[in-house]
Amino acid sequence: MRQRPLQLTPELVAIVHRVVEDSGPEPGVNYHSEADFDEVTRGILSQHVEDTDFWLFAYGSLIWKPEIGHSEERMATVHGWRRSFCLKCNRWRGTIDQPGLMMVLDRGGQCKGVVFRIDRDRVADGLDKLVRREMDAKPPSQVPRWITAATQKGKVKALAFVSNPNGPDYAGGLTIEQVADTLSIACGHWGSGADYLYNTVHNLQNKGVHDSYLWRLESLVADRIAATNEHP
Repeated sequence: MRQRPLQLTPELVAIVHRVVEDSGPEPGVNYHSEADFDEVTRGILSQHVEDTDFWLFAYGSLIWKPEIGHSEERMATVHGWRRSFCLKCNRWRGTIDQPGLMMVLDRGGQCKGVVFRIDRDRVADGLDKLVRREMDAKPPSQVPRWITAATQKGKVKALAFVSNPNGPDYAGGLTIEQVADTLSIACGHWGSGADYLYNTVHNLQNKGVHDSYLWRLESLVADRIAATNEHP
């Protein structure tokens, strides 16, 4: 099926962009230490059966920026998990005054993405990078979890980083309209929520992945940005 052109364009995304200084770590937030990161990595490795393939499930930016050496990739579908902008952020793509939302893997539905087979001699170093990328504050907003991913060559056990409903920044239960309201205005020193959404949908489309939630969301965000620009 031929997909429709995206309504959220680079030109609309540029309207939301603004220069924001990094506010740095939030006061009062407890962050992971070097020892904490090492403990998480060791815990993941201890759950992996030695001499078997190590698979990583990617559903967003990890698809086009895996940052870990791999020898194979396959399209894959996981059930019981879905993409969702349900992680509030006061930094990165938002500020304390105007929080943003980040996309994570949340419970419910299904998600089509990619699984990477990680080279065995790169698993330890690669995991260390991933843990630091996906986890920061304590308790973490995302946690590592082993899930089953279905591929054309059969099912594989893959590691994924999924939402933590008990985390202080979890924002489940938002309507798609509420998410669109936030993504159409929020911006941090990493860029805007609209920019992140555009890159996500654009790159998924290039992989042949159509996520109806994201396609509906990008349309709503595009409408909001266009309306604000027409009636400042």
